[in-house]
Amino acid sequence: MVAQHKKLISQLGLALVLSGMSVQPAFAQVVEGIDAYNRGDFATAIKLWREQALKGDPDAQFNLGQAYKMGRGVKVDLDVALDWYRRAAAQGNLKAMDSIGHVLHYQGKIPEALSYLKPSAERGDPRSQYLYATELFNGVYVNKDWVGAYAYMTSASSQGMSLASRSLVQMDQYIPLEQRQQGVVLAGQIQSKAASARTEQISGFPINTAPPSATGRPINVPPSYPSTKPVPGFPGSVTPAGGVVQAPVRPAPRPAPAPVAAPRPAPIRTAAANGGWRIQLGAFSNEASARRLWTQLEGKVSDLRTLQPYLTAAGKITRLQAGPFASRGAADAMCGKVKSAGQSCLVMSK
Repeated sequence: MVAQHKKLISQLGLALVLSGMSVQPAFAQVVEGIDAYNRGDFATAIKLWREQALKGDPDAQFNLGQAYKMGRGVKVDLDVALDWYRRAAAQGNLKAMDSIGHVLHYQGKIPEALSYLKPSAERGDPRSQYLYATELFNGVYVNKDWVGAYAYMTSASSQGMSLASRSLVQMDQYIPLEQRQQGVVLAGQIQSKAASARTEQISGFPINTAPPSATGRPINVPPSYPSTKPVPGFPGSVTPAGGVVQAPVRPAPRPAPAPVAAPRPAPIRTAAANGGWRIQLGAFSNEASARRLWTQLEGKVSDLRTLQPYLTAAGKITRLQAGPFASRGAADAMCGKVKSAGQSCLVMSK
């Protein structure tokens, strides 16, 4: 039983301490609640968690907040959920801090939500990145920052958030290419810092971080030119993949060679609908630039020759991707080689 608990702790990323070969009583009761929750016995889970939450256990407090947010074993009550999240957050539970920002944003308390969303986004929470990027793009409650908006939305997309991926396509229509390129560079910096910060986090039990149904509200996306009419369609709901824009590579000028027959470009498949992991190497306004980058990278990173390149159309933008990879780890390893060659790279899921 202890071994099972240890395995559960590892899977959930908890920072709790087991004493010797026995499970601490408070922890054991919280785990019992998770077992009950997973088998659908929500009433028992609530009872077990409430007892420990009232005694001050932050993990039980976070789980109780989750239950009230989703209406599992109790009626949905976001105010009560917030109360439990705040208690857990006061003890350093970062998932509770993330959740406070999510709920406040849903309730329309945007200024208050931003004080939680920004640090959560910096720690790498994809929902917070998605919501914070939305606010940076709209510029209603915070100074408009399209570079930052594109960076955080790219990071959320690369973590598998499909709505963030769709939002990137919309952003591509309004944000100038130069700002998108800056956003991609910033996205890499954000992800690097977030990875370091997350290693020190104190997690709660993520029994289910999906939001209640219909938690979204439409958020209008302003165009990049002066207009008094908002552009509809920018999603405001959050469901838990990726986008990246890279500056076109401009080769140094060379003397014009003698005319020769132009070789046929190597075929590059359009995006397939199957799943798996890919790496994204850049996005361009024309297909020729994407092909040129692929040819250059094959010369720098020999391992790329074993991969299938893909061109994916996103509005007027052509994205260059490569894969497939069987796991996120394999894709990360290849991205590391690409970055060592001086090329930006982000991992994405399909």
